[in-house]
Amino acid sequence: MTLQDEPAHARETSPAHVPHISAGLRTSCLSYPEVLAQSVAVIAPSTVPAAILGLIFATAGNGAWLSFLLGMCGMVLVSLNVNQFTTRSASPGSLFSYIVQGVGPTSGILGGWALVFAYTLTGMSTLCGFAIVSDVLLQQATGLKLPVLVWFAIGAGLACWIAMRNIQLSAKTMLVMELVALCSIVILGFAIWGRHGFEVDMAQVTLENTSPGGILVGVLLVVFGFSGFESSASLGAEAKDPLKSIPRSVMHSVLFSGVVFIFMAYVVVLGFKGSSESLATSEAPLNYLASSMGWGPVGTVITVGVLLSFFACTLASINSTARIIFSMARGGLFFEALGEAHQTNRTPHVAVILAAAITFAAPAVVELAGVSAFVAQGHFGTLCSFGFIVVYVLITIAAPMYLHSIGKLTARAVAYSVAGLGFLALPVLGTFGLPGSETFPPIGFPESLLAAIFIGYMAVGVAWLLAERIRRPELITGVKGAIDDIEREFAAAPKRAA
Repeated sequence: MTLQDEPAHARETSPAHVPHISAGLRTSCLSYPEVLAQSVAVIAPSTVPAAILGLIFATAGNGAWLSFLLGMCGMVLVSLNVNQFTTRSASPGSLFSYIVQGVGPTSGILGGWALVFAYTLTGMSTLCGFAIVSDVLLQQATGLKLPVLVWFAIGAGLACWIAMRNIQLSAKTMLVMELVALCSIVILGFAIWGRHGFEVDMAQVTLENTSPGGILVGVLLVVFGFSGFESSASLGAEAKDPLKSIPRSVMHSVLFSGVVFIFMAYVVVLGFKGSSESLATSEAPLNYLASSMGWGPVGTVITVGVLLSFFACTLASINSTARIIFSMARGGLFFEALGEAHQTNRTPHVAVILAAAITFAAPAVVELAGVSAFVAQGHFGTLCSFGFIVVYVLITIAAPMYLHSIGKLTARAVAYSVAGLGFLALPVLGTFGLPGSETFPPIGFPESLLAAIFIGYMAVGVAWLLAERIRRPELITGVKGAIDDIEREFAAAPKRAA
């Protein structure tokens, strides 16, 4: 129950009452596959073998599959901590709401601030990917070339329209696009393996010419590949049976994507053996392998699949960003209009427009400044990873604190949190570096500049929050009260299901 849904007597006593705002979101309308599509779309598993597998191979070599396996196991630990909340509560606020429940409203608000950054920058990165691949396909088909800004406008505009129109339309669009993309790369994967007689590559099994440090560095890139697995939690108000479907989608998206990653890493590394081209430097490894097998048209199909995956991820990111902004606005943190839901479509249309506008504006400004979409895609991807790391650390800390507050803390839950934090130390060290370390060297330019941008963004959030606490002292209490209302609403759901 959101703050606007409280009965009259509760609203009168609420320390940070937010006036009633039109209709709410469409409830209980998304099936489990549609909820799962949200998390899978943000992960965008088909883009990892096509875009960053070469980078992982460059560090992990024949141990690339092991980097993916270790990364998957680590993200399972993080998802176990996320699911301490999703099995008990549901909210469009996603991890923002959960961090408030566990660590408190101040950390929760800053976590929501970081999560908005992470999802928005993810959408910007994949919008750049959408523009790049769209232009490649258009030139192959017609010889024509459109300005990158036009592709930015098409991608962001279409995603905005779908997100505003209907959450079910969004979910079905993402589901179909990801299925097409995944089917195309998995079919190619089996064809590559079949060409090699479905052999067991002992060089990979025995980790020939690999090092523990190289595999661990590969894990860092793998973690970023899984970023966004928790995004289905933002559909808490719209999913059918959310206390079951959302925890399943959080866990299953990690396991499903991980299996795809491990399989494709194995077969692509195998496919490049004896090749004249190096996987570590290949910009389009799947297209290269398809062409080398005489499957040129399949390479085009894969490119189309990657294009659809980029668009689905942009759409999913806008959906997640909008719902977190919507939830924070309804708690009184942002402008009241951002907490408004469309009376007919029952989508957070104002927040969607804002999220889509920002997703378009930043890549457009960067492009006008002379930075190519390819370079911008990488920079936006690096920036979003900073936000996800902060949020994952906060949610892993918050889980046992939340369970303790409701009298449900167990030794197993503490172990999940400790193990999750131990795993997250890898991306933290890999992102910011460790002085004197060869495995985790301190970051250089431009990563240091990107880190400074994120730190500056978080500093703005801290300053804003401090100013709001002075201007509206009741704000923090009101946010906690709104989240507590959600907790009370869903507390009895597991018992009813049982």
